[in-house]
Amino acid sequence: MAQVGAGAAGGGGGGGGGGGANNKKPEELQPHPVKEQLPGVQYCINSPPPWRQYSPSISTFAFLLTFFFYFCFLLTNFFPFDLIFQQAEAIVLGFQHYILTLGITVLIPSIIVPQMGGGDAEKVRVIQTLLFVSGLSTLFQTLFGSRLPTVAVGSYAYIVPTTSILLSSRYTSYVNPHERFVLTMRGIQGALIITACFQMVMGFLGLWRNAVRFLSPLAIVPYVTFTGLGLYYLGFPSVRCSSLLNYHLLAYKINLFLLVISIQLAKCVEIGLPQIVAIVFIAQYLPNYLKSKRPFCDRFALLFSVGLVWFFAQLLTASGVYNHRRLVTQISCRTDRSGLVTSAPWFYIPYPLQWGNPTFNAEEAFAMMAASFVSLFESTGTFFATSRYGSATPVPPSVVSRGVGWLGVGVLLNGMFGSVTGLTASVENAGLLALTKVGSRRVIQISAGFMIFFSIFGKIGAFFASVPLPIIAATYCILCGYVSSAGLGFLQFCNLNSFRTKFILGFSFFLGISVPQYFREYYQLHSKCDLTRASSGWFNDVVIVIFSSHTTVAALVALFLDRTLCCETEETRKDSGLKWWEKFSLYNSDVRNDEFYALPCRLNKLFPAL
Repeated sequence: MAQVGAGAAGGGGGGGGGGGANNKKPEELQPHPVKEQLPGVQYCINSPPPWRQYSPSISTFAFLLTFFFYFCFLLTNFFPFDLIFQQAEAIVLGFQHYILTLGITVLIPSIIVPQMGGGDAEKVRVIQTLLFVSGLSTLFQTLFGSRLPTVAVGSYAYIVPTTSILLSSRYTSYVNPHERFVLTMRGIQGALIITACFQMVMGFLGLWRNAVRFLSPLAIVPYVTFTGLGLYYLGFPSVRCSSLLNYHLLAYKINLFLLVISIQLAKCVEIGLPQIVAIVFIAQYLPNYLKSKRPFCDRFALLFSVGLVWFFAQLLTASGVYNHRRLVTQISCRTDRSGLVTSAPWFYIPYPLQWGNPTFNAEEAFAMMAASFVSLFESTGTFFATSRYGSATPVPPSVVSRGVGWLGVGVLLNGMFGSVTGLTASVENAGLLALTKVGSRRVIQISAGFMIFFSIFGKIGAFFASVPLPIIAATYCILCGYVSSAGLGFLQFCNLNSFRTKFILGFSFFLGISVPQYFREYYQLHSKCDLTRASSGWFNDVVIVIFSSHTTVAALVALFLDRTLCCETEETRKDSGLKWWEKFSLYNSDVRNDEFYALPCRLNKLFPAL
């Protein structure tokens, strides 16, 4: 009985313990942990997807039948879709990046070349040249530059100085359009060559590295956020059509740039809106309903949606919907008005000095260098976003400077081969890394191969380049948003409960929107403004280019406030994230940097990163 009583007592004690356990306080919620490398990326920078497991013929077959098997999969759910993409996954991903680069590659020459006096034949050659040089520069960037999965494309920042050159009286006096085109192209080439020297000096001599070392996570937040958010006008712009009729010199420069931009999506909603709906549905919603061993909906959403909407645009064109619409609408929305396929040669290899010897002018070079300065800011912001979506450590300043220097080499090639713009790191392709969750540099190198191949075989490349630009503009709404969110991700390293942090973020965000808007709407469009009466046109271009860039203004404001507001104390260093950031300011301070950013073939020993 004593044992039973003891057992009962023990049981009571156990029950009491259980009751005590049930009366414990609930576990307190903890904030999400800080992640130096972004989790969830399926292929990081140095882990390429499978691309040569099988014979090339099978990979090519899988590549050509991508769309067909996708529709068959939706209809029957019995086709071996996973096996096909397992064989040629990296190739299809690279082709997807190539399709995205066509937007900016086609857009800039389509704006500039006709104003220079060139026709469809000249426009096609410039597009082929820009695509060829972009492919070479992308290979150089992934091999010897930043080593990030970054695509080098034409830069919007060079539009204003380029239009200043083509509107110069030195060229407009020529009556023969072809002669005017050739002479204008030579002037642009000379300005690009001088600009390339400036950018290579900034990069290879470490001047840009010393500037980037002043950045903190707090300053990087508006910097990278506006790298993507600053391209908002490429989606649904608010430019009025009536403003396009103002041909004052400064207004003409801006409107020439925004003429095609403003009608890409807002004036082709019947094409642009379905593209947005299609890519969002395929990437975000469809994976919840179609279960597969390998993710393909989000990974190839761009390819599928572009194919679907492109086919829909072809139906609209064939049915005569645009027959009685305005000319600018037809050029933007129709699938048969680009003039690329008929004018493109079957085979053409761009070569240096194809337009003749460059000519040089100091004023034009200064304006171009201002555009190069802006592209330094925008490319650096893209580098930070790309390193994040490639699941790498934050890119060290020395690697950023090295990448900027190799972009300068790309600008030099543009000047030698004869193009109408400089190069920058592609923001939209950085967003595509986030959409696909594939940050492999091998995919970008394959994309560069597509760029070079299709620039040489013009007819085939022109077919893909004839995708209506509203389709590409619609994808920018998603991809540029991804880049903006990469900048917001750096907030995890800052103290958001600090009023200093709140002021720097809020003020830099507001000025990053307000100041460029002023220079676009007031300074550039009001011909009677006192600021437009300066005698030096190149100085006006310098001011326009720098202060019309959302990224440049936001980054400069945030950097200035972060470095000057309050003395640098231990508390402010923690609030700005500098205590965490210190180990990434020097290349050798983190052993993981060699894994992501080391040069191939042991070139680090010859060209060490600091």
